Amino acid sequence: MLDSKKIHFFIPDTENSMDMPFVSSGIKAGFPSPAADFDEVRISLDQIVVKNKSATFYAKASGNSMIGAGISDGDILVIDRSLEPANNKIVVCCVDGEFTVKRIKIEKQIVCLVPENDDFEPIYITEDNQFVIWGIVTYVLKKI
Repeated sequence: MLDSKKIHFFIPDTENSMDMPFVSSGIKAGFPSPAADFDEVRISLDQIVVKNKSATFYAKASGNSMIGAGISDGDILVIDRSLEPANNKIVVCCVDGEFTVKRIKIEKQIVCLVPENDDFEPIYITEDNQFVIWGIVTYVLKKI
């Protein structure tokens, strides 16, 4: 069963990206360190998440089939269409005219799209399906 909600795609606007302050040394999640310990640099998130500008898209995730992989309803997915699909990668694909996000499992001649939520069943791809792997999810941007 496919997650019945649609995926909305967006093209990254790398020409008008905003440079924001970035603490390159990391921020400790344990005990605080003095403020003088950090080195501020300016970056754009596009510089980090977009590796192949002409083949990268953003999409807004819809539904809960991938919550076990850290993808929740409303998250922004960064999808690179230039990457080759491989076993265990998270893919955006089109199955019988519907887009879905799933983990791909490839064993021998069997392709299976596996959700990361027990409320959903895996999708076994057969020769009867119209199936296209549209791209590989490389990053997930989320609001916390």
